[in-house]
Amino acid sequence: MQVALDDYVWAAGVATDLVNTAPEVWHGEDKLPDLASLAAFAEAHEPGPLPELARLARPTDLRTIHGLRNTVRGLIDNPDTERLIAGATALTFSVGSTTLIPGPANHTRWAVLLQPEANLFDALSLICGVGILGVMQTLGENRFRPCGAPTCQGAFIDTTRPGRRRYCMPGLCGNRVNVANHRARQADARSR
Repeated sequence: MQVALDDYVWAAGVATDLVNTAPEVWHGEDKLPDLASLAAFAEAHEPGPLPELARLARPTDLRTIHGLRNTVRGLIDNPDTERLIAGATALTFSVGSTTLIPGPANHTRWAVLLQPEANLFDALSLICGVGILGVMQTLGENRFRPCGAPTCQGAFIDTTRPGRRRYCMPGLCGNRVNVANHRARQADARSR
């Protein structure tokens, strides 16, 4: 597996999705409680070897993935430049090596290659680290944010072009806020 350093948008999305499987985001329900849910998470984040590595995972691997989730959440929650770079570098340091790979139109790109003996934890560490480093390099530390929904404890890495994303899961949190605002306006209109 290789993760191109300019593929940070996908990698940051995987990091965001991993962080938002935590129980505090879902009011006590862990979205990665077992190996089956871990496999489903991996399937949702193709291309790459994540689904195959998830099928080889053991219960101890699930605990290490939960630890990785906490580590990445800690980085997103405290977006200090030096801390983000050091933390993301630590995630990628022992699991891969950098190389140049061929890109479109004969342009080469930098990539990190995953070690052949790597497991799912190693692959997710590499992906999360590349996502964080890419966002830091390209967009800056102000793209690491908590969810803007008042009832959500999620966090995300904003890779949108304008940088105005407000919710960790726009389809869920954004819709909940819109529905609540709509109902408040309707109630206000009825009370007049």
